[in-house]
Amino acid sequence: MKILVIGLDCAAPELLLGDERLVNLRRLMAAGAYGRLESVVPPITVPAWMCLATSQDPGSLGVYGFRNRLDRSYAKLGFASSRSIQELAIWDQLAREGKRSVIIGVPPSFPPRKVHGICVGCFLTPDPRTDAYTWPAGIKDEIAALVGEYEVDVKGYRTDRKAWLRDSIFRMSRKNFAVVRHYLTHAEWDFFQFVDIGLDRVHHGFWRYHDPLHVRHEPDSEFSGVIRDYYLHLDEEIGRILELLDAETIVLVTSDHGARRLDGGFCVNEWLVREKLLALTEYPKTVTPFAELAVDWGKTRVWSEGGYYARVFLNVKGREPEGVIAAADYESFRDDLKARLEATVPGTLVFKPEEIYRAVRNVAPDLIVHFGGLAFRSIGGVGYAALTIQENDTGPDDCNHAQFGAFILAAPNAALHGELTGVRLLDLAPTLLELAGSAVASSMQGRSLAGGGTERRKDGKTESGSGGGDSGEGALTPEGERIIRERLSGLGYI
Repeated sequence: MKILVIGLDCAAPELLLGDERLVNLRRLMAAGAYGRLESVVPPITVPAWMCLATSQDPGSLGVYGFRNRLDRSYAKLGFASSRSIQELAIWDQLAREGKRSVIIGVPPSFPPRKVHGICVGCFLTPDPRTDAYTWPAGIKDEIAALVGEYEVDVKGYRTDRKAWLRDSIFRMSRKNFAVVRHYLTHAEWDFFQFVDIGLDRVHHGFWRYHDPLHVRHEPDSEFSGVIRDYYLHLDEEIGRILELLDAETIVLVTSDHGARRLDGGFCVNEWLVREKLLALTEYPKTVTPFAELAVDWGKTRVWSEGGYYARVFLNVKGREPEGVIAAADYESFRDDLKARLEATVPGTLVFKPEEIYRAVRNVAPDLIVHFGGLAFRSIGGVGYAALTIQENDTGPDDCNHAQFGAFILAAPNAALHGELTGVRLLDLAPTLLELAGSAVASSMQGRSLAGGGTERRKDGKTESGSGGGDSGEGALTPEGERIIRERLSGLGYI
């Protein structure tokens, strides 16, 4: 049986599942099962989409966000790419059975994955006009002939130019769906997955106009209907896609995480300075990004990277070059720090990686922090007069990610109907494989919703997978690192 996965980045369950006007999505809901979908910690695009594809948590993948420490030094941060994740994905498992896949815009997919089929790069592609963003390479020319200049993202979406942003997102999405329809019709495939990144951009750009509870809500704005209009647009595009499928195709509509209003930011490194945990040789005269601070590492015990969530690192003797915290004091110090962080903003959640992941690979944060339960993003700079601020340090942003996204699964051969509870992102790949009559990889951690699958590895540990296809191994080249850095900087992630 064929499988189609329609990925809607950041789709909110209350909107995706609750709007009666979305007639095509309601049709899928009536034909199958649906519900809220628990994402991973942290609930962020990278690595969440690959957590879905591999059915492994971020710790097992060794990827904790867009940027990750490459070693125990203080300055070496690497940017996630397709080469960061080598574990077996659903399309790799299907390739073992001779089945072909089409993968469009599934992050991270730059450089493009050399799948058994077709791969079109995601929003991390620096410039589709000049970079090789497809596999095979000739697919790029086909796409250009079909839609002209292909758009993987809206550059500069953190902007006050809201009319321009709205029009740009809709234009990009229409082009992307045209490409999806083309390959649904003209490519040979058994598995097809694409991700619409436009929904995430619409949420980040227009949530304040949509949500009456947003601290900056503008009820009479001309943009008050943009988010709901975009969901209607997606529903129409999905309806056009459904017309192209045969009756036996398994269809999954899913998000990687949800969306919620952003109330502001918590200046985590500013707090660490005031708590005398982060030492500077000189306090900055103006707001300064963490990477530009004069840190006195010999006196620093804790530092953090900002973003939608905080990655907190401890400076441990014998582990970091100028470690301060004795290894024997590590756990008691971390417990105390966890409690202090939980007391900063009401609703703050603090996680120890080894308590939430089956394995912890590469250099993980010592603590992962969701300030205010993700109502506040983490501000990494220092030099602020207050610890909580409303403005975003990477440009205008109305929305943060939420722990729960949504899914709709219509499978003609499954007795799955109505609303399901307790479904996790990691459950989806095993479910699809079982429904399609394919083997479920032993590395997968989720349970099949179809009833035949069980949790993998009851010992709570998962070793590395046997390889994520022929996508290349190792870190990016320095040039590749540079262009990914520029891309993420332009998007406001760093």
